[in-house]
Amino acid sequence: MRRAAVVTGAVAGLYATAALAAPVLVPARDLSVVAATGPALAPPGAGHLLGTDENGLSVLALTLAGSRTSLAVGVTAAVLAIVLGGAAGVAAGTLGGWADRAVLGVTDLFVALPVVPFAVVLAGVLTPGTPALVLSIALTSWAGTARVVRAAVGSARAAPYVERVRALGARRGHVVREHLLPAVLPLVAAQACLLLANAVLLESTLSFLGLGRPGQVSWGAMLRHAAAAGAVSAGAWWYLLAPGVAVIGLALTGGAAARALDPAPGA
Repeated sequence: MRRAAVVTGAVAGLYATAALAAPVLVPARDLSVVAATGPALAPPGAGHLLGTDENGLSVLALTLAGSRTSLAVGVTAAVLAIVLGGAAGVAAGTLGGWADRAVLGVTDLFVALPVVPFAVVLAGVLTPGTPALVLSIALTSWAGTARVVRAAVGSARAAPYVERVRALGARRGHVVREHLLPAVLPLVAAQACLLLANAVLLESTLSFLGLGRPGQVSWGAMLRHAAAAGAVSAGAWWYLLAPGVAVIGLALTGGAAARALDPAPGA
């Protein structure tokens, strides 16, 4: 398990480094169609390690630049979903009664909704752009976290030491801050990893469908342009491979990190 955590952390670090260093590694002129000098849909070679797109731009440069957008949207949406879901779960598990029933009713509604169609509708209704992607992904991702956190808070409240603290007259805010939140934080961390992976996948799906900001480079937008340029029929597998591997790799990394952080026995 420790080795898996180290490997997962190293891979996640590579993704983060690529996203942070993208503006330095890939200047704006390398993404300009006007300044492109490579042949269209050229296979990987010495001049272009991952080949070129239909405009002669380096697929490697596009993939590095796209990591910044895809990870920024994924991280922001995951954080927002964790905040919404965590707050709802803590409130439901702590207050109980009608508040618990209300939160469960709302989360059941969002859990029952098909994620991708719902996100597509939200992104289509909102003004196209990064904020619309973030909001659409967060609103379709928070409910699962709310249910998990609510169940964890309920279990923590039933722990003997928490019942003793409550019997001694501790205020609800003190119990939540000092005892319940520390008990659910490892679970929230695991959920955050899963949400990040799912958010990047959903961002790629929405961008592939053309719901991202026009002209913005992301992994999903690369896949959309590759499909529109006929990369499959032209045999330009490299154009699809680079962003596809980036998305799938991050999804697998997020899942592995969630399993490593999961506090459940046997995880």
